[in-house]
Amino acid sequence: MKQDNSRNAAYTVDCEDYVHVVEFNPFECGDAGTLIAYGGNNYVVVGTCTFQEEEAEVEGIQYRTLRTFHHGLRVDAIAWSPETRLDTLPPVIRFCTAAADRKLRLFTSDLQEKNEYKVLAGHSDYINDLVFSPKEGQEIASVSDDHTCRVWDLEGNQKAHFVLRSPGRSVCWHPEEACKLMVAEKNGTIRFYDLITQQAILSLESEQMPLMSAHWCLRNTFKVGAVAGNDWLIWDITRSRWSTVNENLFATTGYPGKMTTQLLIHHLGHPQPILIGSAAVGSGLSWHRTLPLCAIGGDHKLLFWVTEM
Repeated sequence: MKQDNSRNAAYTVDCEDYVHVVEFNPFECGDAGTLIAYGGNNYVVVGTCTFQEEEAEVEGIQYRTLRTFHHGLRVDAIAWSPETRLDTLPPVIRFCTAAADRKLRLFTSDLQEKNEYKVLAGHSDYINDLVFSPKEGQEIASVSDDHTCRVWDLEGNQKAHFVLRSPGRSVCWHPEEACKLMVAEKNGTIRFYDLITQQAILSLESEQMPLMSAHWCLRNTFKVGAVAGNDWLIWDITRSRWSTVNENLFATTGYPGKMTTQLLIHHLGHPQPILIGSAAVGSGLSWHRTLPLCAIGGDHKLLFWVTEM
């Protein structure tokens, strides 16, 4: 495996506007291609992409736009619903967005006549992250600078409300732990909540602040990673100490909005990044569901990097 590997994006897709956020669909959707959604200043575009790494007859990337959804405001976050399917008649596209007006928007489409959205209002400050319940997709969790994590049903009713001690930065819902919710706060605290009792059952603490984002490893429920200060921190919950495993890839980016954003892809078994990429004014970061491939948004572009497992 090559170390300290600087390279340009393997593939790019041209877009009509600046891309603020990009999100691969993390769920199986019944189609050979992978669904991807990206958001700009007042729209969300949903498309499918297939890469040569998964289909031999594809040269590079094969991208097709399915539908553009008018949003009216800058898109700050996107989450996919597991109810999204392309192999049904009619197909179902469902995703939720967060915008600068402190509201969530739940979009549902059959890619034909039905194109509707519902507004979920309740947060009093900027919404930093959101996620669907991974099994049935009947609830949405969101975290905000208003020091709350809220759980909503699809009608916009609040099913749970957790008061935080600082702004909420990330929220994760693991498909193998459907009754637990991970919430990361700016003050460096990561808590796991039992959604049945609505009580905190475990907390992790980072000595570094501010905590900018955290992620619950989909391949291993015992691993949690976070970016805090200038460091990437990793917990192994089974041993309550830093993990020394070497089977995981993770990626980080610099702050969105700089003239050049740096993408670093790390493998835990290597001291240096295994891939270094850069993009003009990059933002957003999302991993492909089955390939060691990640995407970020940029100025009128989607950019994709591929690495080895």
